[in-house]
Amino acid sequence: MHASASAPTSTPTTASAPSRNFRWRVVDIVVASVVGVASGLIFLFWNIGYLGPKTLLEPLAPGLQGLLDGPWLFAGVLGALIIRKPGAAIYTETLAAVVSALVGNTWGGFLTIEAGLVQGLGAELVFLLFFYKRWSLPVAVLAGAGAALAGGINNLLLWFAGADTLFVTIYLASTLLSGAVIAGAGSWLIARGLAATGALDRFAAGREARARV
Repeated sequence: MHASASAPTSTPTTASAPSRNFRWRVVDIVVASVVGVASGLIFLFWNIGYLGPKTLLEPLAPGLQGLLDGPWLFAGVLGALIIRKPGAAIYTETLAAVVSALVGNTWGGFLTIEAGLVQGLGAELVFLLFFYKRWSLPVAVLAGAGAALAGGINNLLLWFAGADTLFVTIYLASTLLSGAVIAGAGSWLIARGLAATGALDRFAAGREARARV
């Protein structure tokens, strides 16, 4: 009998991917707050700036003004792409709405904040569907569309109650397109640009940007 005395081999333990830490750090809160406040200031400009394009779009087709919703939807998507933790989309979009409400607008404080919360939730649910693991352009586009769908339904219930089928169809299609392109793809490009400057080096988005170089 031939006994092979082989040295004991230890089966290499498969290195499991480190579990995601979803706890917010101080830097997460600070940066998310900066994104929310800065976005809120952009909202303030758009609260007035959208009136010109609105007067041009409304006569073309009922509900076409939904194309102008995108600039109110990007805060949640951008915040989530940077922070990459649960609640980031809701937090940044709602904070941006709070800033807009505090300064004042034609929609009133409560309805402005409520809209921000709903829009942020729409984006948040998309990132949740991907278990907060996917941050690609297609996912960002879907998140922008999710914010638009939630916000669009909210607007139809609060501001366009009783609208006919043609208006509802055109409005939802328009706001979905605007959300996907401006809030989704636009936020993804902004996040990539910020990461390329080194401003996001303390975040996964920044580390990925360095790895691509």
